[in-house]
Parts: sequence; structure tokens; C-alpha cells
Amino acid sequence: MLPLVFARQAGVLDDAAKRIGVGRAAVVLAMLFATHAIAAEVLVFGAASLKEALDEQARRFADSSGDTVTLSYAASSALARQVVNGAPADFFISADRDWMDYLDERRLLRPNTRIELLRNALVLIAPAKSQAKLVIGPGFPLAAALGRERLAMADPDSVPAGKYARDALAHLGVWPSVEPRIARTENVRAALALVSRGEAPFGIVYATDAKADKGVRVVDTFPADSHPAIVYPAAIVAASASPAAKPLLDYLQSAAARPVWERYGFHMAR
Repeated sequence: MLPLVFARQAGVLDDAAKRIGVGRAAVVLAMLFATHAIAAEVLVFGAASLKEALDEQARRFADSSGDTVTLSYAASSALARQVVNGAPADFFISADRDWMDYLDERRLLRPNTRIELLRNALVLIAPAKSQAKLVIGPGFPLAAALGRERLAMADPDSVPAGKYARDALAHLGVWPSVEPRIARTENVRAALALVSRGEAPFGIVYATDAKADKGVRVVDTFPADSHPAIVYPAAIVAASASPAAKPLLDYLQSAAARPVWERYGFHMAR
């Protein structure tokens, strides 16, 4: 990783060597130790649905900066509550605005760092081998298609993916018929796993989740106007002392990060 940093600075090495009367190799060695000494660590709390994409973004950022990125994934609700309880996070990416607002209202975000980073879509999934067909629309027969089975989705009372799903089903007029049949999970990836293992005939997850698991297939996509826009805000936590937090925030919204987000099915909000 570090030699790449020095390669970008090659133009200044000879000048530096001439000024202080040492060889180029000595200058390189001095820069190596200086860069190593200021390498930083940053702890990121990220919504569970970000895992594959954020893992790759973190690797790329670490390779280019020399900093260490540690990632912790869970439901946005669980992560926000951990921050309130004093967890040492430097950086938070939520799967909805509500849980970022929750921290903002408590003054737990560094001022002027909050951005809207990503957007996503909501889909109905079934096991990959399932032949079930449904077209999402007002009054669509989801309850009948479930039979005696359950619909896998994240907890609609707290987890963003579950809240979006509940809003979409309510908008389409089918929430009352399926509410008693929900298999509530602690986060969206747990709902995905139930369907992937064949333990639920249908589930509601983000489009990016479905893309990440070959054990499921998309039955249909919920209309964008059936639920609030799925937005992932990001911000630096107020208590963070990591000098890598701001560079990471800049990187994640950069042109260099865009192809990675898009490959995993996300769309940048800007």
C-alpha cells in the first residue's frame, strides 16, 4: 500500500534530496516512516444492507490511504442506539433518514458532515427455485400466495427495510391481510436468509440484497411512489477523533467510488 503513496510523490524526492544533502533512498525511507506514523484507524457503523459494497469501498480506501477501516454491520436502529449508549463509532451510514435524525437531534453528529450518500429500491423476493409469480400493484394477492406460510421482512416497527416494506404494503392496500403473517427479523439480511434457505416463500428486501444472494430471485419491484425514498445518509460521529473519518467521507462520495456502488446495485444520491 505505502509504495503507491510514494510513487505519487516521486516528483518531489530528488528536490528534497538535493536540499538536505542525502540520497533519494534516504528520503524515501524518511517519508515511509513519517507516513506510517500518521496512519489512522476509523470505525464505521453501517446498515446491514451495505455489507458487500462497503467492504470493497473500505478495502480500496485503506489501500490508497494506508489507514485502517473497521466495519460493524447491523440494523440502522441497533447501530444508532449503540452510538447513543457511547459506542466508539467514528462514522455512521444509516439505511434511512429517521435514524440519522435520531442522532442529529441528540447532537451526536459532527456539524456539517451529514450527507445523503446512496439510494436503493425495494423488491419482493422468492427462493431461486420457486416458480411463484406476482405482479405488485394495488390489492395484489400476496396473502393468498403465502398460503399458510409467512412473509419474511425486517421488523417494521424499527428497522428501515421493514418500515419501507410496511409503508409500501399499506399504500397498496394489502398490509392488513399480511400483517399477521409476517416473520419479523432483526435486520434485512436475516429476512434475506430466511428466503434464501427456503424457510419463507416470499420476503421483502432491498434490490441490492437480492443481487448479493444467488439463493433468491426478484419476483417484482415495488413502485417507487409506494414508499418514502430509500436514502442512505452518512455522517461523522461527534465524538470521533479519527483523522481518517473526513477523508473516508470524501472518498465514499467521490467519482472513484461510484462504479463500486453501482456494481452492487446502489445509486449515488448526488
